Amino acid sequence: MMFTIHLHNLKFFARHGLHEEETITGGQFELSVDIDFESDDVIRKMEQTINYVTVYQVISKHMLKPEPMLETLAQQIAEEIHSLDTRIRKINIRINKMHPPISSFNGQVGVTFYKEF
Repeated sequence: MMFTIHLHNLKFFARHGLHEEETITGGQFELSVDIDFESDDVIRKMEQTINYVTVYQVISKHMLKPEPMLETLAQQIAEEIHSLDTRIRKINIRINKMHPPISSFNGQVGVTFYKEF
């Protein structure tokens, strides 16, 4: 059986970006992650699933450490989440920068990282 754990629309203030201004003033980010894992049993206990509290703690830790490239940040988060449990088969992460420093830009930018294990 395959299950998916979802943590969607997590909001963070962080200092990710290539421009010095971004690392000083910071900005708003939104992150969503889907984690597919296998289980052969009916899930009745926390040990049989992926603990989304632990996943959130991993994400929060990485969001606190400035990273110039969102692509690198997504890869780092995915690798650490995968290290939590060998049953994880797929991770899909989306990170959006809500107000990028682009003149006259109205919208958001971001990256999606998908990996199968």
